[in-house]
Amino acid sequence: MASGKMIDIKGFIDERPISPYQWLLVALCFLIVTADGMDVAIMGFVAPSIIHDWGISRPAFGLVMSAAPIGLVIGALAAGPASDRIGRKWVLITSVSLFGIFTIATAFTTTPMSMAALRLLTGIGLGAAMPNTTTLLSEYAPQRKRALMITIMFTGFNLGSALIGFAAGWLIPLHGWRSVLIFGGALPLVLIPLQMWLLPESARLLAVRGAPAARIGAVLGRVCGARFQGDEVFVSSEPPLPTRKPIGVLFSQGYGLMTAALWVTYFMGLLVIYLLTGWLPTLMKDAGLTVTSAANVTAMFQIGGTVGAILVGFMMDKVRPAPVISAAYLGGGLCVLGLGWIGAMSSSLTLLVFAAGLCMSGAQTGLNAFAPSRYPTVARATGVSWMLGMGRFGSIFGSAIGGALLGLGWQFGAILAMLAVPATLAAISILLAQRTKASEATRQPNTAH
Repeated sequence: MASGKMIDIKGFIDERPISPYQWLLVALCFLIVTADGMDVAIMGFVAPSIIHDWGISRPAFGLVMSAAPIGLVIGALAAGPASDRIGRKWVLITSVSLFGIFTIATAFTTTPMSMAALRLLTGIGLGAAMPNTTTLLSEYAPQRKRALMITIMFTGFNLGSALIGFAAGWLIPLHGWRSVLIFGGALPLVLIPLQMWLLPESARLLAVRGAPAARIGAVLGRVCGARFQGDEVFVSSEPPLPTRKPIGVLFSQGYGLMTAALWVTYFMGLLVIYLLTGWLPTLMKDAGLTVTSAANVTAMFQIGGTVGAILVGFMMDKVRPAPVISAAYLGGGLCVLGLGWIGAMSSSLTLLVFAAGLCMSGAQTGLNAFAPSRYPTVARATGVSWMLGMGRFGSIFGSAIGGALLGLGWQFGAILAMLAVPATLAAISILLAQRTKASEATRQPNTAH
């Protein structure tokens, strides 16, 4: 490579073949997301044993169950600005360490209050990990394969949620519920040495922060399998910004409406997903299915979501991503509307639940791949993490509203048909996010991707 050349980091990554190290980064982020999925889902599998051992009521244990989601919000909101200031690598390592250590600590608690406090701290680590893996991978994935690589990474979340379920089924009869928490906390801690050794810092963030060219060249060359002469100038083309403060960028001209649209999309998507996955077994059981049948049918939602994530990611790399995500949300809305129409006893129930998972979870994962490209490097982690944090309120609201509607006497068909409304709002909002960013791009031609 010619010496003294100015190198735009994003363009350099986009133009080169994908290196083995970039695929290694996908695998490492996949493992982190798998560990994240395990520790998010872990309490659902150990809760019945804890309630039995401690002799407490389900409502009393509700404090423990609600602590981690609150921590997820706090972690997501705090991690983005920290990552944009400190760097992706060490915030990610810290977050994985937190949820690993506090999950193990939870195994040694003896009261609901202490367990709730530790689950809150665990949630902070969990909430910080996801946006940082998304941001870091997006900054090393070439444009032509970015969505697919990120959505492949996100399939680890479903794998982790399933893995901890199998582990719980094996460990609890042999060693009790505490062993599941120790297992769930140990795996992320095993990843820490690998992260310290293999995770790169974001070359684009280093360039924006004015790091020495030798450091940027070493990191970029390692990841992309390239050699530099040593006197290159590395740049990361960015739009002109009214502020360098990450949170300020989110609400500045050209980004404010887009930020709000992304938040609404993520909120509505999680509302639908969490109400479905949290209450669908109960709704089907009330409608006449057995507990086993209800559980098996609900599992098809997660299987569909895994397939949908890869399919949506593949399509996003082929055509404009926002319409793909919007179409998936609309498809999810039609599926839940169809579920409400056919009823729980229909022979088509399993197929429609699979299709609903494919569309809704596929769209939601696609949104995770879409969001990083909407923000400049200086605020990318903040933009992604705040979208995830605000969206978490949708998961909390979805879980709560399901119980409230059941308490009011709503039946299977009415609740599922109602979910078509937020799914449609998500489909509209993602198109608005694309339009507001496109409008800004016409005024600022050098907008970063």
